Amino acid sequence: MSDRRLVRFAATSARVVAGAAVATAAVVGTVVGIAAPWPEYAATPLRVEATPAPSDTVLACDGPLLALGRSADAAGSLSAAAAQQVVSGPADSDPVTSGLTGATADASGDAEALRAAPRDGAPTPLAAAGSATAVSDDLTGFAASACRAPLAESWLVGGATTTGANDLVELANPGDVPATVQLSVYGAQGVSQPPGGTNLVVPAGGRRVVPLAGLLLGEESPVVRVVSSGAPVHASLQASLTRVLLPGGSDQVAPIAQADTRLVIPGVQVLTSGQGQAGTVLRLLAPGADATATVTLSPLDPSATAPAATQVPLTAGKPTSLDLSGLTAGAYTVEVDATAPVVGATWSTTGFGEGADFAWYVPTPRITTAGFVAVAPGVGAAVVVTAEAQDATVTLTPTDGAAPIQASVPAGTSTAVAAAAGVYRLETSAAVRAAVTYSGAGALASYPLWPADAAAAALSVLP
Repeated sequence: MSDRRLVRFAATSARVVAGAAVATAAVVGTVVGIAAPWPEYAATPLRVEATPAPSDTVLACDGPLLALGRSADAAGSLSAAAAQQVVSGPADSDPVTSGLTGATADASGDAEALRAAPRDGAPTPLAAAGSATAVSDDLTGFAASACRAPLAESWLVGGATTTGANDLVELANPGDVPATVQLSVYGAQGVSQPPGGTNLVVPAGGRRVVPLAGLLLGEESPVVRVVSSGAPVHASLQASLTRVLLPGGSDQVAPIAQADTRLVIPGVQVLTSGQGQAGTVLRLLAPGADATATVTLSPLDPSATAPAATQVPLTAGKPTSLDLSGLTAGAYTVEVDATAPVVGATWSTTGFGEGADFAWYVPTPRITTAGFVAVAPGVGAAVVVTAEAQDATVTLTPTDGAAPIQASVPAGTSTAVAAAAGVYRLETSAAVRAAVTYSGAGALASYPLWPADAAAAALSVLP
């Protein structure tokens, strides 16, 4: 082998040996590096606590009772049949009152909207309710309702579109921007979205009234779902009835915020049945899925015997009615426990002849904290309180300085407390449900009491 070839061989061998050494060192370094502890670094995410500014307290009232078709040259026009008398408070809430317009051609059909600015960094407590009595050839009866905050979605359980019924879906927008409303109607054939209930524009500060018969004609037990976009709306149902040319009463039916597996309806008056007609009826709807509802009735009179519970099968999307007329006359709390979320309400009447009136009793939400409630003027007014799982002590303190009213309500029972018209601070030691009820000669009404709105909690913002 020549000297030149020996030199090349030696150089190549040296490179191979050096490369192998480097590779070995890299592998060893990597293994040691993995095994050795690495420096730790922990970054604390930026977190900002922000409390949303409180908004105005806004309530919308149902307004006067309305009559349809009183004008011979305008059968579809509405007119005010009886003005609504509204009470509100407490006095230091200092609300600004405005009119919700558009129901009638003149201002007589306007409803009230109340707005109170926040105070001391929290929403201002405000409660209001109103009542009206109609006495005319085409419309009679007593109606009472609470003024409510608007909702993005609500349910109206009540009324009918059969012969003699003249029911109206009322939509009010107390906000500052227009609302677009979709109405879905549940009946014997399931759910439908009628053209007359699609894309209804309710202007800011305005009202829109839709005859229920224009949505689904010939339906005995309708239920209406109200969904609003753009702005929430206050929905209600004015129900009125005529029997053989004789007016049979009227009512303003409160909305239900959402379906639930448990409904509690305090203070239902069971008064009469006759002429082959049911005097008290419970209407139920399972909107999303088939369900079985267990219906329990508890008399307010502790000496009365409670009837046995009843199980009612419900088909999804189709309202079902349960006749409660066989009960002994008196006041009852109706409880519904279902295997799927349901909505419902109970109808009762004072009779079937001239001068009769009726009421729709709507489920009440749980109240656990103190708040203000309003009792509208009316005969036989009472606050009916139902205790949940624990005994409750309930105190109603009038805002006009009168003496407080206190009631002890054992768990699972209901108590009626007579109350004059006005605004009260309601305090309870345990969870309760409550409603204002009215009962007198030719006068029947009820509306649920809702818990006070709470201030918005602080939000954690993570950029």
